[in-house]
Amino acid sequence: MEQFKGFPAKMQFTPLPNLFFSALLPQISDVTELKLTLHIFETLYRKRGYPRFTTCRELLGNRSLMTSLREGVKSPDTALGDALDMAVKRGTILHLVLDRDGVAEDVYFLNTESDRRVVTKIQNGELHLPGVKAEGQTCIEPEEQPDIFTIYEENIGMLTPMIADELREAEKLYPVTWIKDAIKEAVSLNKRNWRYIAKILERWSSEGKNNGTYRRDSTQKTSPDRYFKGEYGHMVRR
Repeated sequence: MEQFKGFPAKMQFTPLPNLFFSALLPQISDVTELKLTLHIFETLYRKRGYPRFTTCRELLGNRSLMTSLREGVKSPDTALGDALDMAVKRGTILHLVLDRDGVAEDVYFLNTESDRRVVTKIQNGELHLPGVKAEGQTCIEPEEQPDIFTIYEENIGMLTPMIADELREAEKLYPVTWIKDAIKEAVSLNKRNWRYIAKILERWSSEGKNNGTYRRDSTQKTSPDRYFKGEYGHMVRR
């Protein structure tokens, strides 16, 4: 095996939830399951759009993953299937069998609160994925607007348990439309983190909000008329 040459000065990173290290990693003893789990995090992190999911077909086409599975006794395809089964049973990922042009398609989601809602909608026929549909069900485009958890994942990043708690607390303090607009505002400024979104909400709460933009107190604005009115207005020359 060729020795790893080290990491370069500039490179991309894939974030992992803290819960992965504290709760999930200690349970995983099979190296194949561990490799698969890490690749699924990386694959879903790079996804865009709603909802984020991967398929068995996509994982089979992941050259890095499949190369890493060649070292075992089993064939890479068999090793992948077994690892997927272990990850599903452990509760790391959610599994659905959907239909793609008459062919069964194995689809996988991360086991998060928002993705559990997505899976329920798919099973109830309320949501369909591009090119695939739930077997035996009629697919209907959802009429309802995505909730703040979904919008956060679509635009900011992976929804961790801590961020989910922050969003629930925000729902108690601010209108839902404010939270959605604050997320959009943060995205437009390329400030994709919850701390910045929270600051937007706090500022709107103290200074007012108008059409999704900041609105400062009008009494704080500097106007030329303030110098020509009042007790000493007669002393100022226009």
